[in-house]
Amino acid sequence: MKPTLPFLPSMRAWLLACGWFFSSCVFAWGGEGHQVVAALAQTQLSAPTQAYVHRLLSLEPGATMVSLSTWADEHRMPVTSPWHYVNFPRNSCIYDAKRDCPNGQCVVAAIDQQLSILASKASDERKLKALAYLIHFVADVHQPLHAGYLDDKGGNAYQLQAFMRGSNLHALWDTGLIKHLNQDTASLALSLAHTPLDAIADDLNAAHAAQESCRIVGTPGFYPQRRVGSEYIDKFTPVAKQRLALAAARLARMLNQTLR
Repeated sequence: MKPTLPFLPSMRAWLLACGWFFSSCVFAWGGEGHQVVAALAQTQLSAPTQAYVHRLLSLEPGATMVSLSTWADEHRMPVTSPWHYVNFPRNSCIYDAKRDCPNGQCVVAAIDQQLSILASKASDERKLKALAYLIHFVADVHQPLHAGYLDDKGGNAYQLQAFMRGSNLHALWDTGLIKHLNQDTASLALSLAHTPLDAIADDLNAAHAAQESCRIVGTPGFYPQRRVGSEYIDKFTPVAKQRLALAAARLARMLNQTLR
């Protein structure tokens, strides 16, 4: 009898409610952002890695990388919540594990831990769960405000108005910029497929990705006026798209190196 994973059965009902590509469900990176990263990464997997991933996914009938991409948010618990982000002080974007990731409780350590499980002799059931986490956390660490400043909780405490609604800076980056593109998952993934990334995509160090995100947060103008205008949207939407494409490329490379 095929094993049933304890972390996935409740997802079946959620899949039916949200639809195959989750077009109406919103999570970090806007749900759609996570789906785009997963879909784009899957197109960059090597043949052996695709076969390995397919073997893991077959443990849960109907599961895909896209369907796993938001599972970590759906099943977030107090013990796993810190795994989605890392906070830096305003005066430094240099990752200090002791300061920024005490007891390994941050997205950088979480990514390294899931990769370690995938590279180990753990059971396929455990590896499938690690795969779900990894797909999600690699996307998270590329969302700039998941590696933002400690004092405003990654922009969650910075209130603003955008698209005629009250919101905060974190939510603007999680959902607003992507939804403003008005593209479905498949179309957005396709449009990002040819994003120029050069050699930067070969840097698979999770701490480096977090530092990149932190430096984006420190870009002049990243913190907008309380009423967000078109200038901000025009300036930073390309940044958000580049981070999505980079997350997908790095996720694929991580899996290609680990699952053979």
